[in-house]
Amino acid sequence: MQNRLIMKIHALIKPLLFLTLTAVASFPIIAQETAPVLIHAARVFDGNNMRTNTSVLVVGGLIAQIDARETFKSGAAKVIDLGDATLLPGFIELHGHMAYQHIPADTVLKHGITTIRDVGGPLHPPYGGDGSLRVLTSGPIITAPGGYPIPELGAENIAIAVATEQQARETVRTLINGGAVVIKVALEPGGEAGAPWASGHHHADGGPHRKTSRSKKRWPLLSEHIVRAIVDEAHRQGRKVAAHIGEAKGAKIAVDAGIDEWAHVPCDIIPDALLKKAVSQQVKTITTLDTLSKCTGAAHNARAFAALGGALLYGAEIAHPDIPWGIDAQELIAMMHLANMQPIEVLRSATSKSGRYLNSPLLGTLQPGAPADMIAVKGDPTHALKILEYPDLVVSGGSIILNNFERSVTMP
Repeated sequence: MQNRLIMKIHALIKPLLFLTLTAVASFPIIAQETAPVLIHAARVFDGNNMRTNTSVLVVGGLIAQIDARETFKSGAAKVIDLGDATLLPGFIELHGHMAYQHIPADTVLKHGITTIRDVGGPLHPPYGGDGSLRVLTSGPIITAPGGYPIPELGAENIAIAVATEQQARETVRTLINGGAVVIKVALEPGGEAGAPWASGHHHADGGPHRKTSRSKKRWPLLSEHIVRAIVDEAHRQGRKVAAHIGEAKGAKIAVDAGIDEWAHVPCDIIPDALLKKAVSQQVKTITTLDTLSKCTGAAHNARAFAALGGALLYGAEIAHPDIPWGIDAQELIAMMHLANMQPIEVLRSATSKSGRYLNSPLLGTLQPGAPADMIAVKGDPTHALKILEYPDLVVSGGSIILNNFERSVTMP
């Protein structure tokens, strides 16, 4: 019976839902030819809700069915019984510098991140998701001549300076043609107290941190009209624009120019009027609160932005020296405490909400047609977020990367 069910579902969903995924996304979701797997768990977080006594069938690298355990009969699928565990979509990290900092992709994957968006680093087309980490990129950051991050990190594989609207538009087109899924600009004058980019935390080669100190000299910023040109060109090409900002001047340029995303919660306190305007324009903010723990205004901005109804999405800035190379539970806890988010909301922000934000609404979910990117932890992560840093099961595109659960059998 289940053999027939598997064959029927596989035949129906693979050509249709896979094409749907690739049509709406700015990057391909690869369906793998892997043996069917049926996973039982006490709890399944499907990207939106926590479900009990639920099982997930994976066929061809995609989620084929999610339903009550008793719905599934014995068949040809390999059965993995997780027991008192929670199965979740793999996490989506929206702010990393993995390639630039040479962070091992397999380490990141084994620690619960199945998709990462590198925002500032080498340009390349999207890849992975087929038994390896799915890696998306913005390519180098667009900045003003001499603007951040050039004074700190140089320009190679990290920044492109533009001085005119024409250069800005050409750069946007070049980045998108090279595979960028988002365009990132820097609007950072420097000098914010506690900012990691102004205190020697960024380093290019994994070696000793470059020592810097706060200076009265400020870095130049892109003008509003150039940023508007970047936003306009990116939107014409179907891409969003993210801005690195840390204080009010950069925030004002970003808001007035129509930026889609703040790549960080700003480090200095942002005036309420600017926060209200950003929320009204549906600007999304990537949290990175753990990285910004020494900033004087980050906690205030997170609380105020969330209280105004602003959307906060998970991002921990993998590659920062103090951040785990995988899921960062401290980031999740900060989102709960500073943005007054419930645990289930925090999980949504790192899975289904991020997938929708990436224009791939099935990514970050466990529903039919979604890529089988999954993690599992023993127990209930809504009661102990820390356990998410050490998943006992990791699946990428239907391929099992890690399985510490012992009860694994193949049904006849």
